[in-house]
Amino acid sequence: MKQYYKLIHIDTATPKAPDCAIMIIYTGGTLGMVYNEQQALVPFDFQNILDEVPSLKNFNLKISVASFNNLIDSSDVNPSHWDDIASLVEEYYDAYDGFIVIHGTDTMAYTASAISFMLEGLNKPVIFTGAQLPIGAARSDARENLITAIEIASQKLNQRPIVSEVCIYFDNLLLRANRAKKVESVQFDAFQSENYPVLAEAGIIIEYNFAALRPYQQDAELKVRKNIQQEVAILKVFPGISKALVEGVLSIDGLKGLVIETFGSGNAPTEKWFINALQKAINKGVLIMNVSQCMGGKVIQGRYQTSKDLQSIGVFSGSDITTEAAITKMMYVISHAKTKELQHNYLIKPLRGEME
Repeated sequence: MKQYYKLIHIDTATPKAPDCAIMIIYTGGTLGMVYNEQQALVPFDFQNILDEVPSLKNFNLKISVASFNNLIDSSDVNPSHWDDIASLVEEYYDAYDGFIVIHGTDTMAYTASAISFMLEGLNKPVIFTGAQLPIGAARSDARENLITAIEIASQKLNQRPIVSEVCIYFDNLLLRANRAKKVESVQFDAFQSENYPVLAEAGIIIEYNFAALRPYQQDAELKVRKNIQQEVAILKVFPGISKALVEGVLSIDGLKGLVIETFGSGNAPTEKWFINALQKAINKGVLIMNVSQCMGGKVIQGRYQTSKDLQSIGVFSGSDITTEAAITKMMYVISHAKTKELQHNYLIKPLRGEME
């Protein structure tokens, strides 16, 4: 198989043995762009990263970059790219203490959520980061995001990593990956985690929320679950949604899973045609998960009459899960839970801290 990345070793010219080894996985995105002589944005050569981020020399680290040969705009990312990221973590897991994934912001929450499910037994930091402005721009947030992500990934306590899960670091905040959403397109504070506490906040010092961090699992062994199936869909409910639209989505050939975005705490139309359409799909084996359109709060099926029918026909409550985590979890479940009983169990319980 043709290698899809090139490996670059960064020489920080540190005279003593490094404290830690960090691998940067560069997939593409705004962070890795600089201006050329014609003032056009072009991909950055990470061989020259110390020219752009000289403060990296202050860390006593071994740093390597696995740069994708074909850099990806995050709008074009698909599960095959998730496999590539997971494969790099798997290949170099024993050689590095932590991993930084540089990724475009638009779909970062989807990719990071997917990777959290795919890396079962993870006991090292895998931190996604990116930028709203290119690293070559004067006011870029890229440098701070990258430097602090590397610092967090390299920090240990009692010879163990402080962070041992998949996260997103952006604009001074470390968030659990499968709890984060992109909420801002023009300001630097692009990501929020409404339903789960911030894992760390970087100011003059980095303050960790140890109660919220996933505990280190001493006996865990990494198992990488790749080959994610894509036979899923999202249906956003809205006032006036038509029977033709709902039935059209539910009749997609080969559909195995559906995330339905409902109102408030899980409420949806009670019209008979709507419930019947969902019931017919469930009877054919389609898994349906109910998530809220609200940024915060959670689905409580049966709290109001408008969600009792969903509960009775077998729609699964997504509790406080994000849509990004729900759709990637659905993909993971249909790919790696081989029985209906196991699929049902996986959907209703937290696998990687993605829901209550």
